[in-house]
Amino acid sequence: MLDEAKRRRKAAKIIAVLAHFLGREARDGGGAVLDGLTVADIGCSAGFIADELALAGAKRAFGVDIDVPGLRKAAERFGERVDFVCADGTALPFRDGSMDVLVFNHIYEHVVDPDAVVREMHRVLADDGVLYLGLGNRLGVMEPHYKLPFLSYLPPSLADRYVRASGRADHYYERFRTRGGLRRMLAGFHVWDYSLPVLASPQRFAGAELFPGAVGRAAQATLARSPRAALRGLLPVVPTYLWVATKAPRGPLGSALPQPPQRVATR
Repeated sequence: MLDEAKRRRKAAKIIAVLAHFLGREARDGGGAVLDGLTVADIGCSAGFIADELALAGAKRAFGVDIDVPGLRKAAERFGERVDFVCADGTALPFRDGSMDVLVFNHIYEHVVDPDAVVREMHRVLADDGVLYLGLGNRLGVMEPHYKLPFLSYLPPSLADRYVRASGRADHYYERFRTRGGLRRMLAGFHVWDYSLPVLASPQRFAGAELFPGAVGRAAQATLARSPRAALRGLLPVVPTYLWVATKAPRGPLGSALPQPPQRVATR
């Protein structure tokens, strides 16, 4: 979370996906992607992504977290562009329908009640607003925090023993969900999946880190040969899902892609 270069690369991916969904891709010299929009990064940590959202032209940008020392440092660096707020995700200090864009990137597995956070984001999101979600998959083979294979597959007691045996932690606190569990968590939204579009067009979406290494190269080759087969075979085990959610039914407005976004059935 404190690797600034990596966090800013993730922000570039987020902004590129938002630009495509909102139909704001061709903006060179014609305004920034988030011009005129009120945005918030929920679980902003050190504030790097929130700062990039502000730099992308947001009318007003917020960073929300419960980490008071982290928020203080973020405000010292980026407070001229971003309003940092100490708040629990289950009680966001925003009016109903006041946010045009929300970002919830790799946070749900760390919070006690992610369903409550999702309900609260639904409350504050505008009727025509957009929620970007970076969602870790329980069935991703390599657990992203401890780099231990199959760790997230295990029940809590066995996961605790595994991380202790590895010498990397005393307990395993993260709680990931499968694709089905994530669909149920987002049942109040209409959702589009950008995971495979980003994987298939990493340069366009600044997404080279989504599925790195030899596995990522093999996945990209599979997409190029047979995208329909890739959809069936890759999605259950992709380590990260990139979803865009809205309150009202609407679709991506961006240009055609080699691998287009797919609608996610949440109801």
